[in-house]
Amino acid sequence: METPILDFLRGYQREGMSRFHMPGHKGMGPLGCEDWDITEVEGADALYEAEGIIARSEENAGRLFGSGRTLYSTEGSSQCIRAMLTLALQNRPAGSAPTVLAGRNAHKSFLYAAALLDLEVEWLWPEGEGRSLCSCPITPEGLERALSAMERPPFAVYITSPDYLGEVADIAALGEICHRRGIPLVVDNAHGAYLHFLGKPCHPLDLGADLCCDSAHKTLPVLTGGAYLHISQSAPKGMAERAKGAMGLFGSTSPSYLTLASLDACNGWLAGEGPGRIRAVAEGLAKGKAELIQQGWRLWGEEPLKLTVDAAASGWRGDELGDLLRVGGVEPEFADRDYVVLMASGNTDGEDLQKLADAFACGRPLSGEPVAAPAPTRGKRVMSIRQAMLSPQEERPVEECLGRVCAAPAVSCPPAVPILVCGEVVDQAAVERFRYHGIDRCAVVK
Repeated sequence: METPILDFLRGYQREGMSRFHMPGHKGMGPLGCEDWDITEVEGADALYEAEGIIARSEENAGRLFGSGRTLYSTEGSSQCIRAMLTLALQNRPAGSAPTVLAGRNAHKSFLYAAALLDLEVEWLWPEGEGRSLCSCPITPEGLERALSAMERPPFAVYITSPDYLGEVADIAALGEICHRRGIPLVVDNAHGAYLHFLGKPCHPLDLGADLCCDSAHKTLPVLTGGAYLHISQSAPKGMAERAKGAMGLFGSTSPSYLTLASLDACNGWLAGEGPGRIRAVAEGLAKGKAELIQQGWRLWGEEPLKLTVDAAASGWRGDELGDLLRVGGVEPEFADRDYVVLMASGNTDGEDLQKLADAFACGRPLSGEPVAAPAPTRGKRVMSIRQAMLSPQEERPVEECLGRVCAAPAVSCPPAVPILVCGEVVDQAAVERFRYHGIDRCAVVK
């Protein structure tokens, strides 16, 4: 597959042009990559008015993913989330309410978008008991009940899958429910860009999502900030045509060409060796997971390239298990008091997997029951997200916030279930949840 952005940058470098244009480093500097860091010079195309090399590269990505249209982001999935909500909002029937039905474990950027777009949010709460703020299981039955209980249909249903712990929603069933009611399904698939390239494609686009974002940099060989916005082939009419405008609303006018080049190069990798490497690592990690289970470790989630250890159920504190792994030369993605999350990719090799196994061999599962966490807090909403987030605010110790109105997302790690959302009142249950998760301070409306 051609890589037009990468080819252009190589050619521009060879030409040795005197750079009387931005950036100020003029292609020179201590990092060694400055020569590739350009702006929208002649022939380089422009991200939000793409007609040349960027447009061709995005078309290549769309073919690889089987989308109706795929656009690049150099500002992560956060930019894509804002754009997806804008597109879905623009698509709502005349006179309908600007209300979105969303899984409670939405990334902070979702809440920021709700404030910017002045959205009303109805929440899909976690089903079943769980200790982690990072998990929010949503079943088709639960979605059906929530939609039936609403006086007016939302303009979109928004979920996060896979979640931070590696749980994967039944996208096909959720999509069928949404489409039967004429509602688009919007999916934050930040952690699952690779899913289309497994032996059996299981990317949200493959399963019925209308709009979807992927953080390419999380699981593919792409520089930090590289992401995709996907519009499905069956998405409501007009979304694909309006997508560039929606992205431009929230994106910098100075996108990183280094990040764009890495997205472009990733197309070549995905068209070649990438899928085979992804499948090989998924198979190797599956064997490693089976061995850990045999040893007595309790695991969580079913995402193929993610290993999540339920440390608390294995007799450990998650942060202490994380420290043990670091001593063994393994740096986890995340560790809190209950869980340890480790992420692999197609660039993880056999030596890395063996090192991971050896690090776990330095410890062993212990007996004991995890401490029961306080139940999820359903705070009383007294302000809109926008009103609370844009009000004058102050940060105070959580014990001093009782009865005050939360002004910023109160969460330990995104994407996660916020203990409170902007506009909700801090009650005693929220204070207890803060203490359990080690959160000492909270922003409240003055």
